[in-house]
Parts: sequence; structure tokens; C-alpha cells
Amino acid sequence: MSPERITKCGPELASPEGVEAQTCVLTEGPDTWARTYYRNASRQDLDAFLTLMAPGGRTVQVRCPVEAQDEPGTCETPRERAQGKATAYTAVAEFAGSGEGGDTPLLLRAGSNTADTEGS
Repeated sequence: MSPERITKCGPELASPEGVEAQTCVLTEGPDTWARTYYRNASRQDLDAFLTLMAPGGRTVQVRCPVEAQDEPGTCETPRERAQGKATAYTAVAEFAGSGEGGDTPLLLRAGSNTADTEGS
């Protein structure tokens, strides 16, 4: 029998620019990781930065290129062994214009629910 997968997701959010996202923390057996589901109808290529925050201040961050297309996509961090209670993990995804310098504004920030919220 495979271990149960527990998913803890924040609300589905949308920006006026056309970016939609929902961010989740997933736990299966001893592993925990973050995933964000997104849709980019902004007509510009974006970068998504997904951060998994563990108890004790440890973080894991990945950068995912997000093409300018109105198709659903996902970005996720590598799985890691849960340290302490899996419910103590949180995640946040930030979507910004791709490129270097100060001309890449933040378009959307989507986070998982707080640690004391029940999973879905």
C-alpha cells in the first residue's frame, strides 16, 4: 500500500495582469515538497520563484521559467525528507517579469495556507 498524500493549498489568486496561481505543500510518506499551479495570460514571459520553508528557518527555492501562454502549468521544488512535523512547512510562489535589473515587477505572490490550517 502506498503512503497517503497530504496536500495543503492556499487560495487561488489572480493578478490584474492575467497571472493566476495556487501554491501547495505536499507530503507523501517521509517526503515534503512545494508545488504551484499557474496560468499565464499576461502575454509576457515570466519567472516563477517557488520557495519551500521548513521548520527552523531552512528554505529550498527553485526558479521556473513561465512562458507567455494561457495554458496551465506547474513548478515544484525537489522532494526532501520532512524535518519535524510536515504541517510546519509553508510555501510561497512569486511571479515576476523575466530578465535582469529593476524593471521586473512582481505580478503575483501566492502562498500555501498557514501551518494550523487543515489540508485539502
